[in-house]
Amino acid sequence: METLVIALGGNALLQRGAVLSAENQYKSIALIADAIGELAKKYRIAIVHGNGPQVGLLALQNLNYRDVPPYPLDILVAETQGMIGYMLAQKLSASHPNQAVSTLMTRILVDGDDEAFQQPTKFIGPVYAPKEESHLRQQYGWTMKMDGEHLRRVVPSPEPKQILDIEAVHALLAKNQVVICSGGGGIPMVATEQGLQGVEAVIDKDLAAALLAEALDADHLVILTDADAVYTGWGTPSQQAIRSATPQQLAPLAVPDGSMGPKIMAVSRFIERSGKEAHIGALKDIDAVLNGSAGTLIHPAR
Repeated sequence: METLVIALGGNALLQRGAVLSAENQYKSIALIADAIGELAKKYRIAIVHGNGPQVGLLALQNLNYRDVPPYPLDILVAETQGMIGYMLAQKLSASHPNQAVSTLMTRILVDGDDEAFQQPTKFIGPVYAPKEESHLRQQYGWTMKMDGEHLRRVVPSPEPKQILDIEAVHALLAKNQVVICSGGGGIPMVATEQGLQGVEAVIDKDLAAALLAEALDADHLVILTDADAVYTGWGTPSQQAIRSATPQQLAPLAVPDGSMGPKIMAVSRFIERSGKEAHIGALKDIDAVLNGSAGTLIHPAR
């Protein structure tokens, strides 16, 4: 049985602009749970999910309860791994009760000297009106940047280097479990003289998914998003879907900023290191994305 790594974007957990309630998240998760259960009949599956809105909400809740010092981001990432993993597992078990599923708390090693710690870029939390920027900076000391038309908090996003709990993932997949792991990009850890320590950061979930796929020697990596493919000229009258391309052909689009650039960087890295193929496409089209009739297929140069 082949191994499939699925990276679920934020739209799998919450529609953009929707209230971050448990009910809304369950509704979104239900849309993907049945499809994952069907795929599990043909593949060993590891799922990586985002956590930007959820970890941002927990950070806000921390700040509003002033009797306890705010918890650091590594602990908040761990909390979201448990919360979102539980919700995914619940919906998957409801639609496919005979399919075993596990949520694994996953630590990922990063470099403490990564330049990302000096240049926060990762969006977390809810959206704000641009006029609120000064107030948010003064009240919380946050770094803020524009995300499309809205303002959001940004935090450091260092590169993932090693999945520290990979042997547990191997063991669970060998037992035909659907494994929900590296949630939110994984809990960021640095190596110190005192041992492993968590750090204030959020790892990009697509880069974490690519690293996981490489570590598992996965046969497929698919990144699901709210765009149905990679496009040239996105947002212009001449935009056109790219159905098949090599990492080299997509290199001009592989930029850190924007929503699609990091995804292209992630799949390109996996392809260049493994020699295998990857896919980017819409959540609703997952079957068609995998068989190549929808989305964008990214492949080695032939």
